[in-house]
Amino acid sequence: MTDDLLRHETWDEPAWEDPAPGRRRWPFVVGGVLALAAVLYGATAAWAGDRVARGTTVAGVDVGGQDAAAARATLDRRLGGAAQERLTLTSPAGEAALTPADAGLSVDVPATVEGLVGFSLSPADLWRHVAGGGERPAVVRVDDAAFGRAVEDVRDELDAKAVEGRVSISGGKVAHKAPVPGVETDVARTAAAVRRAWPGSNTVAVVGDVRAPKVAARELERVRDEFARVAVSGPVTVRVGEKSFELSARQLAPAAVLTPAEDGTITPRADDAKLRRIVHEAAQEAKVEVEPKDAVVTFAGNDWRRPRVRDSVPGSELDDASISAAVWTAFSTASRTATVTTKEVQPDFTTAVARKTLPKEKVSSFTTYFEAGAPRVTNIKNAARLIDGTYVPPGEQFSMNGVLGERTPDKGYVKAGIILNNRLSESYGGGISQVSTTIFNASFFAGVRLDAWQAHSFYISRYPEGREATISWPDLHNKFTNTLDGGILMDVSTTDTSITVTYWGTKKYDVEATKSARYDIVQPKVVRDDSPTCKPQSPVPGFKVDIGRIFKEKGKVVRTASFTTSYVPEDDVTCTGTTS
Repeated sequence: MTDDLLRHETWDEPAWEDPAPGRRRWPFVVGGVLALAAVLYGATAAWAGDRVARGTTVAGVDVGGQDAAAARATLDRRLGGAAQERLTLTSPAGEAALTPADAGLSVDVPATVEGLVGFSLSPADLWRHVAGGGERPAVVRVDDAAFGRAVEDVRDELDAKAVEGRVSISGGKVAHKAPVPGVETDVARTAAAVRRAWPGSNTVAVVGDVRAPKVAARELERVRDEFARVAVSGPVTVRVGEKSFELSARQLAPAAVLTPAEDGTITPRADDAKLRRIVHEAAQEAKVEVEPKDAVVTFAGNDWRRPRVRDSVPGSELDDASISAAVWTAFSTASRTATVTTKEVQPDFTTAVARKTLPKEKVSSFTTYFEAGAPRVTNIKNAARLIDGTYVPPGEQFSMNGVLGERTPDKGYVKAGIILNNRLSESYGGGISQVSTTIFNASFFAGVRLDAWQAHSFYISRYPEGREATISWPDLHNKFTNTLDGGILMDVSTTDTSITVTYWGTKKYDVEATKSARYDIVQPKVVRDDSPTCKPQSPVPGFKVDIGRIFKEKGKVVRTASFTTSYVPEDDVTCTGTTS
């Protein structure tokens, strides 16, 4: 091998006639190509700058390949009337129509076209010209104030309040209604949505804020499943010692309260007053509860000095606290059985109270007079006999209609004179207003509380002026409450010409009466009446008069009271009709 290396004829030397190696030329070639490309790119960009990319549409209008002027003309022609066409805004609550121009909407064609043309070296812009522009939005101008006014004008059609759902057990059945969210249109965001969509679309969904109902759907469903369906699943058995009775879901349902709290949660609870009333009524019907009986006071021969007292009897009733706890728990859970305790109940008028408050003396007495033999006397004596001996315990109320009931022939009443619509007439029981007036005056001077009375419509001279009380079934009453310290025995007696009412009890006050002069006097009219039912009347003026009571104890005034009595005039009536 060494020999080969030493042999020079094996060396590789360049021939003297070959050119010497020089600099490489390919960079110049590449640079030239790039320069040419740049020139072509710029020329293409310059050409495309005044034209809309092919395939470009604006609001559905094809303007692809058009120069700026042509594109403006096309859009003016096709979109120029869009501001006068109907624009419908829609929401979950409904829809409303607007006229875009009235709502401050317009299409800015020059600005729209300006956004589609113009010199740009951006590869994306150039590619869009080559590949196609696609759909582009129009530039929409919005007068915010006008748009706001237009939306406010139709807000009732677009907005809706949240509709609350509900769950109830009314009637013993579960009723459930899901809530419906409300919506309130946001004007600014809706304007932005219109800018994006119009005029390419004449229907635009408004953008709004959801108004959630106070109680969520899931909460109502929870109450329905956890409480309502359980509550109506069957009757509740109430056990009271060895006795029991049932309450249906329908009976108990009114006591359930499903009112939402401020945070939208519902905690089923009982209306204790209703629950107790429902249970007490059912217990009484089932004879589980026993009403206490008041003591009864009678008088031999209606003589206040010969009293007889029938003892009071305690009753028993379910304990309210036990009802609230046990019955509600049974109703709202699957147990369905409530064990309730009872308690003894004393009557209001016990034997002890009855004996302590027996009459001791005359409290008051009053007498009125009448002509003997008239039909009304029969009615006066009949009513007096029924009321005589009535005993009114302290704190209790007397009602004349309550004692007498309706006046009918079966009860011994006859037709006699009454006042009807400010004219004399006749009816069964006519005349017992004299009994009422006598009782009223006995009550007046006894110092008891006067609860209900009504003077005759016009003044009748046989009665004390301003201190009298008519009566009629069932609406005109004579009622008083015994506010004295003892019971009152009503002693009612009659003669052929008078009725006297005396109260026996425990005297508390000496009562004096006062009366003002007549005032607001109205003169009667003259009436000629040819009707067959006419009754003649003598004229009496109408007037007002103030009546006072002065209450004294041991000669000292302890209080006063007053009222005003008003009378209409009794017209001068002459009957002109013929009688057969």
